[in-house]
Amino acid sequence: MKKITEANAAFYTALLIVVTFIIRLWVAGCTGLGLGEAYYFRGVLHLDLSYFDQPPLFFWLGGLSVKVLGLTNLGIRFPSVLLFAGTSWLLFLVTKKLFNASAGFWAVLVMNLSAVFTIPIACWFQPDAPLMFFWLISVYFIVEVLSITNEGREKLSTSRIYLLWLLVGICMGLATLSKYHVIFLFLGAFIFISTNKNQRHWLRHPGPYMAMLITLIIAFPVLYWNYQNNWVSFVFQGSRAGSSGGIHPDWFLRSIGGQSLWLLPWFWIPLMVQLYKSFKLRKQSQSYSFLFWTAILPLVFFTAVTLWSDLQYHFHWQAPGYLMLFMPLGFSISQHLNDPKRLRRTKNWLIFSACFTVITIGALTLHEVTGFWQSYGPKWAVSLGGDTVDPTIQGIDYDDVLARFEKEGWINNPKIFAGTTRWWLNGKVDWALKGKKDIVCFNNDPRNIAFLIDPNKLVGQDAVVLDQFSPVSVKNDVTPFFDSVKQLPDIAIMRHGRDEMHLHVYYCTRFHVPAKPREDLPLYHQLTGRVPFGK
Repeated sequence: MKKITEANAAFYTALLIVVTFIIRLWVAGCTGLGLGEAYYFRGVLHLDLSYFDQPPLFFWLGGLSVKVLGLTNLGIRFPSVLLFAGTSWLLFLVTKKLFNASAGFWAVLVMNLSAVFTIPIACWFQPDAPLMFFWLISVYFIVEVLSITNEGREKLSTSRIYLLWLLVGICMGLATLSKYHVIFLFLGAFIFISTNKNQRHWLRHPGPYMAMLITLIIAFPVLYWNYQNNWVSFVFQGSRAGSSGGIHPDWFLRSIGGQSLWLLPWFWIPLMVQLYKSFKLRKQSQSYSFLFWTAILPLVFFTAVTLWSDLQYHFHWQAPGYLMLFMPLGFSISQHLNDPKRLRRTKNWLIFSACFTVITIGALTLHEVTGFWQSYGPKWAVSLGGDTVDPTIQGIDYDDVLARFEKEGWINNPKIFAGTTRWWLNGKVDWALKGKKDIVCFNNDPRNIAFLIDPNKLVGQDAVVLDQFSPVSVKNDVTPFFDSVKQLPDIAIMRHGRDEMHLHVYYCTRFHVPAKPREDLPLYHQLTGRVPFGK
């Protein structure tokens, strides 16, 4: 293992970023869009000021990317891959400021070996990649203007102070356009300033308030869109933190276990050690104090909420907090590698971690594409819990749907639209058809889809509705909107010649407003001249 020094750390960090960037381009191009990615796809074709469940920036970036690179898997994911390369470099720069250059290299390496960061955040078409990039660039300028590395004692010129606060405001604004998590960076920085006597003078300085005003101006599209749509985005996201009834320790433990698995346990435990260390040293070192306050809030909030709210498997929501903890962990690794007593064990830990991530990601990616791992693979693992479908099938594109639409002549028939019974299936079908057909979600939870398709223009047309596992939904939520519904042969979803699962197909004639009111369905609201959500 090459010794990382202050002199060569930047070079090896850049080399690591280039190598991982190339690998991710391959992964992004050869693997299919997951459920969430495919669901977000329609937003790329329908650019707006904001959206139902996310701010608009990653949609805008995706729309620009597909204009340049085409409507392909790589085309829609390229901004994420590019931004994560930038995030890695920013992590190096901030860690170098707070500690040293070798710590920066190790922080970047560990982040790139962590499961949740190296593919889901770094490759997938999600809002997390722009959030991490603009979060860290905001942190870079905050660290600079607060002179955290000099315990707040460095005196900057007035013009430089205002320039830095201006840049903080712009970057925080872009982070706000990425994901609502940025509120924790605001609060963390505020608590840091309030609890450190060398920083409290900023509470009386115009700079931070100028930055906040700039942030609000840049975030105006989100506010205005929500104002026009009954604040539905804030209501939806806020409701996820609401009580589901009683206290659920099992959800809480699932969250902690899930975070550990997503990060990989041998990284999660050292990161928790660094969180504790940052807490202990927060009064002795402003670097540790800043990292503690900007890390602890998203970690505690999204974990504590699971005591009463079922956040299911969203274990990546705490990621911004862990992002901040990679910095002290990188410094700790740098120290251990310079300690003869800890050198060998630390090297072995790093080698094992690198081998595990590379081999695991390689094997899962190959299986996702080819389905080769049939014996004791992912399908066998989930079968222990009673499931029958290989979960990695979610990561292939449903090209067989397009083939069926082309074979039946549906794809080119302007009097036929598509439909599904679930928002996540809606996305997979929509991506398979590459947005060539209007598509409607016949469900009480259509999410963003309700704002991107106007069902009123489809009245009188026929529809091809696809369903998976929920024929009751077809009977209850689809049939009332049509004169007749006829089931056709299934569409078999194939992977490398193997029949993996089936989608049920229904041909529905003459779309109309149901005879009996369906106030539970946003679709009914739209067909009766109202917004999909709210009164």
